[in-house]
Amino acid sequence: MAATAAEHIPTDLCALRGVGPALAEKLNRLHVYQPEDLLFLLPQRYEDRTRLTPIGGLLPGNSAVVEGEIELTEIVYRRRRSLLCRISDGTGSLTLRFFYFSRAQQAGLERGGRIRCYGSARPGPAGKEMVHPEYRLLKSPVHEPLEECLTPVYPTTEGVQQTRLRRLIGQTLDAWLGEARDYLKSELTAVETLEKLPALAACLEYLHRPPPGADLAALSAGRHPCQRRLALEELLAHHLSLRLIRDRLRAESAHALPIDHELRQRFIESLGFKLTAGQTRALEDIDRDLAQTHPMSRLVQGDVGCGKTVVAAAAALNAIGQGCQVAIMAPTELLAEQHRESFFAWLDPFGIRVTWLTGSLRKNPRNKALAEIATGEAQVIVGTHALFQEGVDYHKLGLVIVDEQHRFGVHQRLKLMEKAGVDVRPHQLVMTATPIPRTLAMTLYADMDTSQIRELPPGRQPIRTVAIAETRRDEVIERVRQACLGGRRAYWVCPLIEESEALPSQAAESTHAMLTEVLEGIEVGLMHGRMSPEQKERTMKRFARGHLSVLVATTVIEVGVDVPEATLMIIENAERMGLSQLHQLRGRVGRGPGESACVLLYRSPLSDMARERLEALRKSNDGFELAQKDLELRGPGEVLGTRQTGMLQLRVADLIRDADLAAPVQSLGQRLLQEKPAAVRAIIERWIGGAERFGKV
Repeated sequence: MAATAAEHIPTDLCALRGVGPALAEKLNRLHVYQPEDLLFLLPQRYEDRTRLTPIGGLLPGNSAVVEGEIELTEIVYRRRRSLLCRISDGTGSLTLRFFYFSRAQQAGLERGGRIRCYGSARPGPAGKEMVHPEYRLLKSPVHEPLEECLTPVYPTTEGVQQTRLRRLIGQTLDAWLGEARDYLKSELTAVETLEKLPALAACLEYLHRPPPGADLAALSAGRHPCQRRLALEELLAHHLSLRLIRDRLRAESAHALPIDHELRQRFIESLGFKLTAGQTRALEDIDRDLAQTHPMSRLVQGDVGCGKTVVAAAAALNAIGQGCQVAIMAPTELLAEQHRESFFAWLDPFGIRVTWLTGSLRKNPRNKALAEIATGEAQVIVGTHALFQEGVDYHKLGLVIVDEQHRFGVHQRLKLMEKAGVDVRPHQLVMTATPIPRTLAMTLYADMDTSQIRELPPGRQPIRTVAIAETRRDEVIERVRQACLGGRRAYWVCPLIEESEALPSQAAESTHAMLTEVLEGIEVGLMHGRMSPEQKERTMKRFARGHLSVLVATTVIEVGVDVPEATLMIIENAERMGLSQLHQLRGRVGRGPGESACVLLYRSPLSDMARERLEALRKSNDGFELAQKDLELRGPGEVLGTRQTGMLQLRVADLIRDADLAAPVQSLGQRLLQEKPAAVRAIIERWIGGAERFGKV
């Protein structure tokens, strides 16, 4: 987090009592680098230790504070060595059980002493017990006051216990709470919907020290006004960081790439089909951007099979027509291979050179590709992450196209863009077949303009989807047999490659062996991520050409393969997958004129969420609608992948729950960028940290 501390707050953690270099290093693992960062290390939940519960009134499963006299302490050796301490308060008795303990701890729990402890009660061999409760010995029989506020439970790391963290945060609150800068104090009143949100200091005090009457339900749901105030600032930080990138790029120079109308027309006529209205609108947006002398930064969202790649190829012609190179980056070699074949088929008739570059290329082909890229002989370069690696030098990079954008971080896109040189930046077109709900896109892609392609090309048939229990597998196999005998092809997708005892999922290898045996006379192929690119490509081509009728695969076929004759998709353990992934897999069929179907095989019993997910997929073929549902059910980190997005590690905000803050965030962001640039940087540093995660801002 590496916040910029307020003027009077020290920047050295060792300024706190009890913090030395060793503890400071451990706190760094919690993204705490200076005292102010402790103010923004917020509780994950709260415990109510403001009331004393009689031991006789303890209920199993409930956490409570109890107090009593120690009657007996002993070590027992049953199935596991443990320290037992029996206490009583006159209403009942309770056993405290410790599996990890020291001799000093045992000596301190001597008979006759008084103890106060907090923990969760459960039934034990000798009545109620608490396992490893937090406790402290009371020094006198006189009643000692209980906690005055709810007890916060913080995220911790090895070597930093809750009690120590609470003391450090308490010390920081007492010494410097009033010094924490409220960068939005005057801005909140300027936005009508935000007028009732508290000031920063009041929020921090309340969230670290909620009073006994605090609304625990609202706090648990993240809907308390104090949480909303901090969620607003956190979302604003992410939004602003991307806006700075966008503004920086717009201030840089790019080659103007106006449309070559004659070349575009020849290309469109060569396709053999008419572009949809959505494709045409997206191309108009792109053409307008490419004609400018500052870099385009545009996201094209489109459902599975909507024709985004054709739009990308048409845009590539703008760059090629102006003597510039085009780099097309995909997250996997499989998808990159699909693009290489598509772009070659479309552009080779025009004499345009398409070159291939991935990490798996052997030395001689790689050196040849690098030479072609450096001299400009390669006009379109298709590949994976290898495109922005060291040693790849472009002759004149004018346009970068990134497919399946959600699998790359912002910094990876920037690395590829930097390949154009110091004085000029390439235009950037990013695409995703995972439709992103508007509220999520406003936060995730504030550095880009967006276009949507909602229509599917003519001839695409709706896919009938059914959910079937795996106990009916024989019926499904017979259906596959009949489809293959009728000249059609089928995918059979499994989540694992090999059998696993830990995960009860049908493995691709065993399914392949089983189908090969029962589908006598029908060719069954196997494809998974451990195969070499050459093996995968060979298998894919055999399936596409009809040499294989059934392709058993892992989810590596989620993106890529385009086989119009494939009309049947079987997905094993569908209850384990997210809606967006299931929809992507389903989109592998329905690409030809024949009626297509998707069978979701599930293992009973289904959880409520899994049932709702499968039902949603069964009812809808709209990827945008399903993406919103997936986001609601699983959250953004699961839908897009925290690691890939590089920015979804939200600590307070929730993109679904706080969707109504998206518009105020945009409004505040614009105001701050225009009027308070210093506050912009301070807010970003407070919540995100150094700008290295998003490029230099």
